[in-house]
Amino acid sequence: MRGSAEGAAPATSHVIVLPGGGYAVHAPHEAEPVAAWLTGLGMSASVFRYPLNVRHPEPLLALRAEIRRLRERGSERIGVVGFSAGGHLAGLAALTPSDDPRESVQFALLGYAITSMETETYRPARVILLGEDAPPDLRRATSLDALVNATAPPFFLWHTAEDIYVPLEHTYRLASALASYGVAHTVHVYAHGPHSLGLALGAGDAADWTRSAASWLAEQVPVPGDKAA
Repeated sequence: MRGSAEGAAPATSHVIVLPGGGYAVHAPHEAEPVAAWLTGLGMSASVFRYPLNVRHPEPLLALRAEIRRLRERGSERIGVVGFSAGGHLAGLAALTPSDDPRESVQFALLGYAITSMETETYRPARVILLGEDAPPDLRRATSLDALVNATAPPFFLWHTAEDIYVPLEHTYRLASALASYGVAHTVHVYAHGPHSLGLALGAGDAADWTRSAASWLAEQVPVPGDKAA
């Protein structure tokens, strides 16, 4: 299943939105509202509802098929925007090696993303994706910080310090790996706010993430006019 909202950006660019939900559900407020926000910035965007309650690499393979489909329709620069488990999948698409250049991702924006399958935090998503007794090598191979290298695309990361479901450690681990390889990245940490904020409307300082992200996205996908403010 796939819902979409098409914007006014050049046809050569497209942003895929991946809602969170622990690999068990798709959070509605992290889907079409986010795509609508992106199209409001003048970008072409769509929501991709990846397979749920399945083992790795099925969600990644489905997302890669969607990226190839968009490329065949003329999209040259493709970015991913993901939240929580959707952020983990977005990161996998951006960082996991592929022999097919049609599957490449040019930029990634992750909100309170699960980045490590080696920690014990947010175990339910790990069990769904990897199984109850996933071996250490599989857990490491699906941890974003372990996949970073110098060829990684630019990342925008945001999180809140009060997130009890996916602790801030996840964002710090990925940011540290990106920094160690000199990969361009932006990190915003807000003092207050629970997990699963989505666009964070009315959520205090965390609501500022969309303004900061809009400026960053404009650098990745130049669009007519100034919609970042």
